[in-house]
Amino acid sequence: MTESADSEHFDLVVIGAGPAGEKGAAQAAYFGKRVCIVERAPKPGGAMVNTGTVPSRTLRETATYFSGFRQRGVYGVDLRVKPGITIGDFMQRERNVIETAWELIDHNLQRHHITTIQGTARFVDAHTLEVTRYGTTPRRLTADVFLVATGARPEPPVGYALDGEVVVDSDSLLTLQRIPPSMIVVGGGVIGCEYACTFAALGSRVTVINERGRLISHLDREVSDALRRAMTARLNVTVYGNAEIRSVEVTDRRAAVTLRDGTIIAADLVLVATGRIGNTKSLGLEALGVRTDARAFVQVDANHRTAVPSIYAAGDVVGFPALASAGMEQARVAVCHAFDLRYKRAVSSVLPYTVWTIPELATVGESEESLLARGVPFEIGRASFRDTARGQILGDVDGFVKLLFDPETQRVLGVTVVGEGACELIHVGMSVIALEGTLDFFIQAAFGFPSLGETYKYAAYDGLQQLQRRQARLRTPVHAEAATDVRG
Repeated sequence: MTESADSEHFDLVVIGAGPAGEKGAAQAAYFGKRVCIVERAPKPGGAMVNTGTVPSRTLRETATYFSGFRQRGVYGVDLRVKPGITIGDFMQRERNVIETAWELIDHNLQRHHITTIQGTARFVDAHTLEVTRYGTTPRRLTADVFLVATGARPEPPVGYALDGEVVVDSDSLLTLQRIPPSMIVVGGGVIGCEYACTFAALGSRVTVINERGRLISHLDREVSDALRRAMTARLNVTVYGNAEIRSVEVTDRRAAVTLRDGTIIAADLVLVATGRIGNTKSLGLEALGVRTDARAFVQVDANHRTAVPSIYAAGDVVGFPALASAGMEQARVAVCHAFDLRYKRAVSSVLPYTVWTIPELATVGESEESLLARGVPFEIGRASFRDTARGQILGDVDGFVKLLFDPETQRVLGVTVVGEGACELIHVGMSVIALEGTLDFFIQAAFGFPSLGETYKYAAYDGLQQLQRRQARLRTPVHAEAATDVRG
């Protein structure tokens, strides 16, 4: 990152050069504002580029490629990762991707003439920031508006400690020198499940310990169940649900995890992935009246403004949904509101939620549970990848598309995709929902052949058949207690 030599006043100062910080800064600069980004790390990108999304997804792709996992059982060849291979053997691609990401971010900041300063930021008052860096004199920056985009970090475990070698979090995991023969993942959320799948594909014996009964519990139950079946049947992952840890002990570079019911599980590595907390502790926000919650996430309104009018916040530092895509849009909305730019007034309500497990999971719009909770009538159309030539070619016959739609208007309300390419395929459903489209879009569309996109068409036809069955039931007299349709 380049560094300005002189302190000065800016229209906007952004704290954090992750996805939200970068896009918020660029948005303001695009409209002619004088912008500065303060980043404490030597390289931009935040957790997305340096410790989270980019490296973990790259490792997953490399793992599925080199392990031959995608081809297992399809062509009569059973491939395995060679013994003794290290994470470093897989990380060359990861390093290349990250370095390219750094270059792209730097280029974006430079072409928008954004000043960048490396250092740790702390608020002096609502319009003044002090930036410190080891070996240099602290400097003060003033601004009309500030955007806090400092992201989040792994929440430390309670009752036992990380050592960075046997007991690690998601930030330190990728610094390991070897692939563990056995591994315990504490937490059945997105991060825990993604890494459990990746390391299982690399040949580790993986056990997931989850306090809740369902994996990734905020997703549709059918999706959670499909993921658990795939993890246990295809990846040989052991899953303990509704489990609570009593202790974690490390002896001779091996860990023993004891559950409340007395079960003891031993492994070479324990990954703690029980959640994240906001990076707000050292900013001095509380003294200004900026509110944070129990997990240190900044509280903001619909425009992403805090209780202090000159301070906004966006990205993972504000908590759920904690998606890079959402953070970028939140930052753009915050900046447009701060400077009254008639450009982007709200974050889209149609956000795709993608999970890079094996198989991939993706959802957008409503779920069965959200519709049932509000008493909204709906019908379902389903189709399997096995019904398409492309699914047969890929060997992914367990993947599927599920459409939730209004039985009266056939408007699409929610889409779920599970299987190969789900995190790309979901954008078809996202577009239809955003444009308030109906099943007729899929019926009329001509999808390429062979493609997994065809599954949308088959799911739409299935939905129409479900409507016909519904109408037939309504025309047929039945006992009152048998007439209730749980789908609405």
